[in-house]
This record gives sequence, structure tokens and C-alpha cells, in this order.
Amino acid sequence: MQLIDWIVLIGTLLFIVLYGVWKTRGSKSVQDYIRGGNEAKWWTIGLSVMATQASAITFLSTPGQAFHSGMGFVQFYFGLPIAMIIICVVFIPLYHKLKVYTAYEYLESRFDLKTRTITAFFFLIQRGLGAGITIFAPAIILSAVLGWDLTTLNIIIGILVIAYTVSGGTKAVSVTQKQQMAIIFTGMFIAFFLIISYLPENITFSKALEIAGASGKMKVLDFSFDLSNRYTVWTGIIGGTFLMLSYFGTDQSQVQRYLSGKSVKESQLGLLFNGLLKIPMQFFILLVGVMVFVFYQFNSAPLNFNPTAAVAVENSEYAQEYKELENKLLEIQSYKETSIQNYLEATNTKEKLDAKELIVALDKSDKKTRQAAKELIEEANSDVETNDKDYVFIHFILNNLPKGLIGLLLAVILSAAMSSTASELNALASTTAIDLYKRNIGEEKSEKHYVNASKIFTLIWGLLAILVACFANLFDNLIQLVNIIGSVFYGNVLGIFLLAFFIKFVKSNAVFVAAIVTQVIIIYVWWQDWLPFLWLNALGCGVVMFLAILLEMFIPTSEIELESE
Repeated sequence: MQLIDWIVLIGTLLFIVLYGVWKTRGSKSVQDYIRGGNEAKWWTIGLSVMATQASAITFLSTPGQAFHSGMGFVQFYFGLPIAMIIICVVFIPLYHKLKVYTAYEYLESRFDLKTRTITAFFFLIQRGLGAGITIFAPAIILSAVLGWDLTTLNIIIGILVIAYTVSGGTKAVSVTQKQQMAIIFTGMFIAFFLIISYLPENITFSKALEIAGASGKMKVLDFSFDLSNRYTVWTGIIGGTFLMLSYFGTDQSQVQRYLSGKSVKESQLGLLFNGLLKIPMQFFILLVGVMVFVFYQFNSAPLNFNPTAAVAVENSEYAQEYKELENKLLEIQSYKETSIQNYLEATNTKEKLDAKELIVALDKSDKKTRQAAKELIEEANSDVETNDKDYVFIHFILNNLPKGLIGLLLAVILSAAMSSTASELNALASTTAIDLYKRNIGEEKSEKHYVNASKIFTLIWGLLAILVACFANLFDNLIQLVNIIGSVFYGNVLGIFLLAFFIKFVKSNAVFVAAIVTQVIIIYVWWQDWLPFLWLNALGCGVVMFLAILLEMFIPTSEIELESE
């Protein structure tokens, strides 16, 4: 990184932090601090909702996911528009009518305090873990850039986010997210067009897509019913709808974004805006990853994109074997480049098919060689992460972009991390202050007291998130890890809300018992790896509703409730 990159990076991040602190100074009431004074317009809500979901993991992991597996991951989001419509029709009018600060307040009016508390507790567990991962993801990036240890970076990033989130609450998060999304879109579009410009002169964008298609990277839709396949149309529409309903309808980090709207209409328009734009945005980010894949068909790529892994094996007794694998990869790439040119120049179907078969065979050899390299790295140092999906895009940025733009792209990823983490800390603090602290202390306190309590809880959750980040390790893919954590809890929470909305005869004791039993079942199913994680959302929702209805029908819980009241 050059001086200009540091100026762009540090200047961008400081601007966001200082602007957020200045713009939202003086939040005196709970209404201002938690609901942003109910002043947000629909475009602010839409961008804030999108920025909350689009963490650094999105811009770090998604291109790497596409590089290795292609465009199929976009199916994960197919349930999003359906969920947005349902939330606009059912959830938003109800939340605004009740003038709630958190989603879980409604559950007490419908059931009781213990149901509200356990649901809030489920949220706090999964979102607290998720906040740690969203700090850890950008720390990986700066670790690769600076060579600093991850713990130091986790602390620095966490403190940056805590600074303006504690200062301004919900309004600080919403205000800064507009600037962050502008930086993100600008940076990603510049990166995309630069990648295209770096391809050989005879490789146009349409030919690049053709090359990616020959290697199986452009397969977007999978209509199979194979449960072992994580990403299919059905998984996205069914499992994805349940996940998105849970996330946008019951997760306080998202609910708080649209509760800040000026009216029901502004909140609804904001969510519909997100529903329309989110899938194209994810498609575009995946396409960036696919174009990076095409770029490396004509340029040398490392055997493993994690620089730490490469150093570990090169300084071990396996260095010579690793070097031989690197030479083999260069040979495969040379053959592949020739095969791609033959594929593009083929004049008849048979020649085209023959060239494509050779490309597929060479891709398999490429993967086999990389797998052998991972095994050598594992032998050299078992503590080093061999999975390099999350390093693909950052490697391209650092080694190929011009001066200044490296700083901008790093600012993109770190801006996304800050926006998402800020939303999470804000929601964690609000839920703790309103659903646990305020509701369970005996005496009523002043507005200033609860604002100060929210700030203290923001600080505490920020420190806990930093702690989680310091103990985090790379999973198969960071973006999958965050969604797995959510899927373990979201279905159960969604089922509780659906019972509250639509199944009026079910009472609190039945729901409370069903929620605990369901959570144990879902954790066990996930632990045994019986289902792809997206299906856990539908399973959790169905199980808690079925158990609660069953308990209410066969156990007279209503009599117990009346006695306890």
C-alpha cells in the first residue's frame, strides 16, 4: 500500500466516524436514541436496511464464493422479495400501531414477560455472535495488508464502531450508512470495470461470460431437490423466505431500522426498495467474483490465496513439494489458456464441446492441485487456515489495482463492516435496555437514565463482540458462518411471532415450553448435520408452532396462567 492508499482509507473511515458523532450529537430521549426520532425517509430506511445486512463479509466472502463455486449462491436470496411483502403487510403496521421500541415488546402484550424475555434472549445470543464475526472479517483483510496480529485489529475496528454508535444511537447508524453505501457502490463498480479492462484485448465482457460458463461458473439456477445441495431454487424460495422473514421481521438489528421511519408508508417503501435492489446487488457482487476468476485464467494465481498459509509451508520441510505443485499449477494454467482460446475460436459444435470438456478437465486438475497444496499446508502447520475463499478478492485488490483505488476498496469493505456492526451493537443495546433492563427493574427511571443505560449496554456489547472476534476462526466461508448462526435461532423466533399474530388460542406457557424444546431440537439437528442450514429456518418455525398448538390442545396451560397472574 502506498501513501495515497493510506490517505484514502484513513480519511474515509475518519469522515464516517466524525460525521456520525457530529450529526447526531445531543440525543436526549429514548425516542431519539433508539428510534432515531422517527424522522427517517424511505430511501434512508432502504439503504440502512441494506447496509445492515451487507457487512464486510458480503464484500469479502461473496466474490471468493463465486470464484470457487460460481453464481449459484444468489439463489440464497430468492425468498427475500416474498418476505418483504409479508413484512410490509403484517409486521410493519402492527409494530407502528403499538409504538414499540423493539420487536419483542409485542410478545409481552400478546403472551407474557417470560415469552418476551426468552425470545429477546435468543436474539441476543445469535446477534452477539454475529457481531463478533462482522468485526473479525475485516480484521483478516488488514492482517493480510499490514501483517498485524488479528487481536490488535479486532480491538481497533471494534473501538472505531463503538465510538459513533455509543454517541448517536439509531440516528448515527442510519445517517452514516447512507455515506457508507455510496462508498460501497462506487468502489465495487470501479473494481468491476477495472477487472474487465485487465482482460486480454480480444476478451470482451461477453466472451468473459462465455469462458466463465464453460467452467460452470454461470449456472445460476438449480431446480434439483437434493437436500445435500445448499443452494437451489427451492432452498432459496422456501428456506430463504423463512430466514428473511425471521431476519427482517423479528431481528431487532433490522426492525430498528424501519421503526425509525416517519410513517408506516415510509417504512414499507424502504423495505420494498431493499427487496427490489438486494438480489441485483448480490448478483453483481458474485459477478465481480466470477470476473476475478476469468482474470486468473490469463494471469498467474497463487496456489493458496492466504499469504500466511503460503509462508508457513514455504518455511517448512515441505517447501520443495509445494514448489512442485506451484509449477504444476502454472502448467495447468498454460494449457487452460490455450484451451480457452480454442473454445472461443471453435467454428462448429463438436470443436466447441471438445474444447469445453478439456477446460472442465483442467479445472478439475486445478482443484486437485490446490487440494494437495492445502494438505501440505496442514502438514506444515495445522494452526494455519487452509481455506482461502475469503482471501481471493483481497489478493486481487492488493496485487492488481492502481494506487489510491486499493485504499478505496479497503474503505469499501471496512465501511460495510462498520455499518453492519454498528446496527448490530445498536440493536443489542436497545433490546438489552428495553426488553431486559427496563422491563425487569422495579422502579421507573428518567429518559436520560435509559439513554445512558443504552449507551453503557452498547459499550458492553461492543467489548463482547471484540472478544468473540478475537476467538473466531475461519469457517468454510464467513458469509455461510453468519447465516448458519442465524438459521439455528431464526426459525424458532419466527414461529413464536407467527403464533402471536395468527394462532390466537395458544397461550404463553405453551409457547414458552415449545420454544425451549424447539431450540434444543434445532441445535441437535444442526450438530448432526442432517439438513442444509437454510432448511433449519423452516424446520424451527414449523416445530415450535406444532409443539405450542399440541401443548395448548392437550395441556390446560390457560388455567395455570390465570393462577400465576
